[in-house]
Amino acid sequence: MAIDYEKLINWQFDETREKITPKDLILYALGVGIGANPTDENELRFVYEKDLVALPSMASVLGYPGNWLRNPDTGVDYLKLVNAGNSFTIHKPIPTEGTLVGQAKVDTIIDKGEGRGALISSIRDVIHAEDDELICTIRASTYCRADGGFGGPSGPIEVPQAIPSDKPDHICDLPTLAQSALIYRLSGDYNPLHADPNTAKSAGFSRPISHGLLTFGVVCHALVKTTCAYDPQNFISMEGRFSAPVFPGDTIRTKIWSHGKTVIFCATVPDRNDVVVLNNGKAIIK
Repeated sequence: MAIDYEKLINWQFDETREKITPKDLILYALGVGIGANPTDENELRFVYEKDLVALPSMASVLGYPGNWLRNPDTGVDYLKLVNAGNSFTIHKPIPTEGTLVGQAKVDTIIDKGEGRGALISSIRDVIHAEDDELICTIRASTYCRADGGFGGPSGPIEVPQAIPSDKPDHICDLPTLAQSALIYRLSGDYNPLHADPNTAKSAGFSRPISHGLLTFGVVCHALVKTTCAYDPQNFISMEGRFSAPVFPGDTIRTKIWSHGKTVIFCATVPDRNDVVVLNNGKAIIK
């Protein structure tokens, strides 16, 4: 089954409602590697209930509409899709508890052509039900590797953030655990590509790969650590494009250029020839 553009662009999402607890914040932070130094008071703020705060990139898993592209009616080859990019804007601090309501919609569908795949982007707002306040807005892009050539629009395509050619102002290396994807998936993304060796091989990978949003969270940790002195209240937004897979156990190196409130970044895996895994990154801080 091929993608039906009109059907997919008008896809109807159910409203999501979820109870959030301190356990959810802690589990997310552990999944992206925070707590590697269990005596670091800065890291403990994200993984210990005393004075608990959320890592800003947790926004990316809130109000999650589930693996909706797995629905055969979308026309997408589910085994051949990967995260293409992600962005979020924080409007209010992520609460440690309460009911969160998410509402998603398809934003754009780009047909890259036969053999070149398709890009599908969705947007969702997440509201704190108890006080009816908008917490965050998330934009997620998915690269459907096997689904191009269905006759959809070929643009417009956003111009990505350019990465400076000069030496970065900061470099932050953060390791990931061999079991990081198995922990991270408990935050809501149960795609077997990240857990099942046979599924990974069917998709063309030698072994399960890390979630793109796991990488996104590790890089967010690096940015909060390096540019905000571990104060997530100073972190407003973040965006980036996934350019190569990360394997659980890889060390992720974040290269950072600071320009006032704007922070430009990219991330690489130094042990794999410094391959770029998250590119065209931009964050806004207070």
